[in-house]
Amino acid sequence: MRKTALYMLSKRRSFSSDPEIPTLYSFLQPSIFALKRTTNQRQQPIIPPPNSQQNPASNPQKSNLEATLQQSLSDNNTDEAWKSFKSLTSCSSFPSKPLTNSLITHLSSLPDTHNLKRAFASSVFLLEKNPSLLEHKSAETLLDSMRTANAAAPAFALVKSMFKNRFFMPFEMWGSVLVDICRKNGSFAPFLGVFHESCRVAFDEKVNFMKPDLVACNAALECYCREAESVVDAEKLVGTMSVLGVRPDEISFGLLAYLYALKGLDEKVVELEGLICKLGVSDKRHFTHSLICGYLKSGKFESVCDAVLRGLKEGEGLGFSQETCNEVVKGFVQNGDCGSLANLIIETQKLEPSSIAVERTFGYGVITACVNLGLLDKGHSVLDEMNAQGATIGLGVYVPILKAYCKEQRTAEAAQLVTELSSLGQRLDLCSYDALIESSMSSQDFQSAFSIFRDMREARMHDLKGSYLTIMTGLTEHHRPELMAAFLDEVVVDPRIEIGTHDWNSIIHSFIKAGRLEDARRTFRRMVFLQFEPNEQTYLSLINGFVSVEKYFSVLMLWNEVKRKVSCNGDRKFRLDSSLVDAFLYALVKGGFFDAVMQVVEKSQEMKVFVDKWRYKQAFMEKHKKLNVSKVRKRNFKKMEALVAFKNWAGLNS
Repeated sequence: MRKTALYMLSKRRSFSSDPEIPTLYSFLQPSIFALKRTTNQRQQPIIPPPNSQQNPASNPQKSNLEATLQQSLSDNNTDEAWKSFKSLTSCSSFPSKPLTNSLITHLSSLPDTHNLKRAFASSVFLLEKNPSLLEHKSAETLLDSMRTANAAAPAFALVKSMFKNRFFMPFEMWGSVLVDICRKNGSFAPFLGVFHESCRVAFDEKVNFMKPDLVACNAALECYCREAESVVDAEKLVGTMSVLGVRPDEISFGLLAYLYALKGLDEKVVELEGLICKLGVSDKRHFTHSLICGYLKSGKFESVCDAVLRGLKEGEGLGFSQETCNEVVKGFVQNGDCGSLANLIIETQKLEPSSIAVERTFGYGVITACVNLGLLDKGHSVLDEMNAQGATIGLGVYVPILKAYCKEQRTAEAAQLVTELSSLGQRLDLCSYDALIESSMSSQDFQSAFSIFRDMREARMHDLKGSYLTIMTGLTEHHRPELMAAFLDEVVVDPRIEIGTHDWNSIIHSFIKAGRLEDARRTFRRMVFLQFEPNEQTYLSLINGFVSVEKYFSVLMLWNEVKRKVSCNGDRKFRLDSSLVDAFLYALVKGGFFDAVMQVVEKSQEMKVFVDKWRYKQAFMEKHKKLNVSKVRKRNFKKMEALVAFKNWAGLNS
């Protein structure tokens, strides 16, 4: 056992550094730390240092060392405490029991491997030299620290030393630690030795508190069923559990089911199912999962299908775990048999009640598994196979694939699938439509977004506002006014969509920003034709666009339209604000339409809108500084009057 412990320790990096062994534990020399012989180096005998104390320390000396040890622990001076402990033990003396255990507990509590080694070494030393000094609680604390550090080899070495030196602790104080460490490291094989030794002590020496519990028994059983795959050893262990008085649970039966399915022992599977019923195990899902896994590993796919369908018939299959579905998909896909998987889903749909939630159906779990395992295309192939067989596929089975398409931004495929579903009379819910459209817009796949929105409208969804805004906002952000105009034209007649002047304004503004004035003008005319009332922002955008290319006559036409809106009769639905007055005045002054300029001035005064004359005086000087009034008089007397009126208003005649 000692050689085994040394070998295990040599495999663990944190406990096996050869230079650390002589420097850290030279005073102890426990056999489990004996240095390994090598062919190139002769092991030197251990020679005590000169004048070393071989006799127990005198009482005053021991008292002083214990006092130093106690003070060092109080001051958290770990190195000094360790030094005092070494001095005591090198003189064949030991600190008092409370002080000894305080040291071990202190060393175990520190978050570094170096002091964990010290706690381990001192504990093993005590077990070999004076086990009565070590308290159960201290050993338990040390083992817990080893669990945290995932220190497998030292933990097993410590427990084996306990057995060797007949230091028996209650099983619950150490068994779960070793089980957890083994589970973390992926194998329960190292646990078998101490498990059986604990059983022997409990049976032969009548030490009842050494009996392993159910968790430990299942850990050993898992090793025999899943690692060793030994029917004889597994059944022998079940017999041991009976002697221990440990009643198997669903995990125990599941492990046996896996082993029997793997080995093709169908009669034993039937016996096991009968035993489960007699023992009143209500939840058989774990049993069915394990049975399926065993059949999958042995390649018995027909048996897998039988187990799934039998589970549904008996009722426990309602809500197969995702883990089970993952295993089924891996088995069938690796075998290249999507057709059989499709057939299995079709058969399960016949057995599942119509009231079952979509997320709990077997088909949903299988397709979700395809998505989770990175087999999205395989999942689609399964659905294609089901369609080819004329099966009626519930909408819920498609949902995982649609969600995956969204996540991977494969929006064109998502849109195509939605169209296929629509042709089959299947309709998504509002959230699914919204998510697909949002994903399409994010990946700038605008045509897919339009296609999905059409399907959404045809599905007679009442709330289209969210997706409509998503599309319009996305097109605005990506500067696609031509698509905005086309989309708006398509949906403008739909009463479920509230389209307002601001939607048209967004398109007009985007066209102008892109320098596409004719498209902006065309959109404006379309807007008016469809009886959407332009507002201040509509005209402001158009004026700024026309001014940017010096199309002042177009601004004059706009003013004539606005003037009719704010006629003397007073249309209170439309008011000139300072921004719009400023835009009109600046453009009309630049264009030399002074009669219109004075009309704007008049309207602004009526509506009490403040006007900054300096800005238009400057615009006049930039554009018309050399304009001769007498020449204007000869050509157009009315225009001359308007020019004089403007100059008087702007203060240009002073």
